[in-house]
Amino acid sequence: MSDTANTTDNFRNHFLVASPWMSDPRFHGAVIYVCEHSAEGALGLAVNQPLDIHLGEILEQLDMHGGELDLPVFAGGPVQTERGFVLHNPGQRWQHTAEVTADIWLTTSRDILADIGAAKGPDEFLVALGYAGWGDGQLEAELGGNTWLTCPASPDLLFRTPWSRRYQAVLASMGIDINQLSETTGHA
Repeated sequence: MSDTANTTDNFRNHFLVASPWMSDPRFHGAVIYVCEHSAEGALGLAVNQPLDIHLGEILEQLDMHGGELDLPVFAGGPVQTERGFVLHNPGQRWQHTAEVTADIWLTTSRDILADIGAAKGPDEFLVALGYAGWGDGQLEAELGGNTWLTCPASPDLLFRTPWSRRYQAVLASMGIDINQLSETTGHA
């Protein structure tokens, strides 16, 4: 992952929260963690939409230990849905590990799954299949269209808040009551 300038329009290490009027049903009620945002586009993972498969099942399919792990696997997004992503706390580096921040790392190689299955992985992690991607200027256009709300991410909301409460918890961290939102915006 490349370092990008820390400007107000860089949403790396931010949550995107789908507004109630999100027209794309794949993202209704979604909380997306933005892993990368640059002039070329953005990449994020939905962190509150579990699939109908648990981590233990995936580990068994890969002939790895850990079949008993009853942890959710998230639908990270509609792009490359067969590709796995692991967001985790820092520590050991695996074959394809990148620091998103000092507190949140991203690994895309299978070796982390083997270590998770053998109870040698990171203390805090979540696994997603697929990702949400935006081309140059696409995310900015969606933000301008009031499709997403944004706020800085935190390990607490990402790893320690139950997935079923992340949407409400992220909104609450912004001081937002979902019932008070309006689809239209004004400009001064």
